[in-house]
Amino acid sequence: MTKRFKGKTCIVTGGSAGIGLATVRRFLDEGAEVLFCGTNIEAGEKALQLLDSPKAHFMRADVGEEQDIKALFEHAIAIMGHIDILVNNAAKAAVDLIPDHSTADWRRSMAVNIDSVFFTCREVIPHMAKRGGGSIINVASISGLAGDGAYPSYCAQKGAVINLTKAMAVYHARQNVRINAVCPGLIETPATSAFEAVPGLLEKWHQGIPAQRAGQPEEMAGVIAFLASDDASFMHGSIVVADGGVTAATGQPTQVPITI
Repeated sequence: MTKRFKGKTCIVTGGSAGIGLATVRRFLDEGAEVLFCGTNIEAGEKALQLLDSPKAHFMRADVGEEQDIKALFEHAIAIMGHIDILVNNAAKAAVDLIPDHSTADWRRSMAVNIDSVFFTCREVIPHMAKRGGGSIINVASISGLAGDGAYPSYCAQKGAVINLTKAMAVYHARQNVRINAVCPGLIETPATSAFEAVPGLLEKWHQGIPAQRAGQPEEMAGVIAFLASDDASFMHGSIVVADGGVTAATGQPTQVPITI
């Protein structure tokens, strides 16, 4: 594997499992030093053992809390010296129709899904601009591009991440701070393992994906690494979809014509 990120430093939120952990590993493999965070100390320490790298660091932080984000960035500067790359990956999906959605769940998911992006970008953009540039990748979702009936709050919050990404990119491009987003579709992670409890749900979900399968965390990590690299140097405010073809489809049945 190439060492595109040799000498670079990176923060990954929600880095203890799933897409976050795969992203941490990808950056380490390509030469970066990485600080990742999560709220579960046990999961973070387990991830550190799996990564087995002196360039991997974990800190317990709740990204929905302003003071935790300030502490995270202070710790990053203390141990790594500077920050070149930020990956906003932490997320919380609330499954509830709006009439049934509690105020507490709404505010907690808002804090994790959108407040966190505001807090982290507010901290890191001035630092990156002063250093001459940097790269921020926000992990949004195809649920931010259209509506999912059972996830209205998640759709609203990921839609906000997408437009916040674009708005920030418009101004900070002149400072060589590149801000882009990736929109995954269904990805096989510990968070989606709960779907297995509903008979036939994953099979039905896969049928709606042109690729006929869920994506893997490593596939998303590859897209994120590309966006962070110099190979994407002219990309500012890009919203990159990686969903197995879901949003490319009209929703009409796919069939091979008998005659042409």
